[in-house]
Amino acid sequence: MGRRDPASLPSVTASQMREVDRLMVEELGIGLLQMMEHAGRGLTEVGRTLLGGELNEKQVLVLVGPGHNGAGGLVAARLFANGGARVTVVLARSANRLKGMPARQYRVLARIGIPSLAFDADPGGLADLLAASDLVVDALLGYSLEGPPRGPVASLIRRANENARQILALDLPSGLHPDTGHVSGSCVRARATVTLAMPKRGLLEPAAHPYVGDLWLADIGVPMALYPRLGFVVGPVFSPASVIRRDEWTATVP
Repeated sequence: MGRRDPASLPSVTASQMREVDRLMVEELGIGLLQMMEHAGRGLTEVGRTLLGGELNEKQVLVLVGPGHNGAGGLVAARLFANGGARVTVVLARSANRLKGMPARQYRVLARIGIPSLAFDADPGGLADLLAASDLVVDALLGYSLEGPPRGPVASLIRRANENARQILALDLPSGLHPDTGHVSGSCVRARATVTLAMPKRGLLEPAAHPYVGDLWLADIGVPMALYPRLGFVVGPVFSPASVIRRDEWTATVP
């Protein structure tokens, strides 16, 4: 395969991204904890842009699902708070039901005193909290979506769409199919989306644009030398910055 312009990169399917994650962890020894830190930092940087370059005293609400996407949102909650934002976390399920990486990240937030509430406990005043927030972060569902959102997650998506001033989605808007861009049931309508490592193919479908908003790409530390294992040649796309806007690269189908 020939050389690819550094500003050009492939779009990937969910199964290809799962293989990237597997290779990162099992063969390179780059752990999920490291990747989550990068994801949270990229999300926070785009959030800062949406908030006019300043986090101090901004009100940020982070909607957190039970998987790795939720863990990235919890990292971002900590980093938003480090920047002076007043952060509240809304969990799609009670904290005692979290497992693995989300549970680990949640314990950190609890220790430093970032407030949280569990949506499955039907908290009152959520609509007002959403409306009062300068930014709502969607970290509910990632690229492993199978079927339409259900239960508390679906309800949180609907309430966010109805009440939030602006929503920033992590990796892809919750409810959007990562390969086709199809929406079946509830789907977040984001002002901007920060996708990780490589753009998921569904994000680039024209029908997905009303849900994706402005698309950004964040570096989570995947070595460029890994992509030839999947048949891709990727140049130094993150040369100008670790988070880049959609108009700074050309996404292609390999």
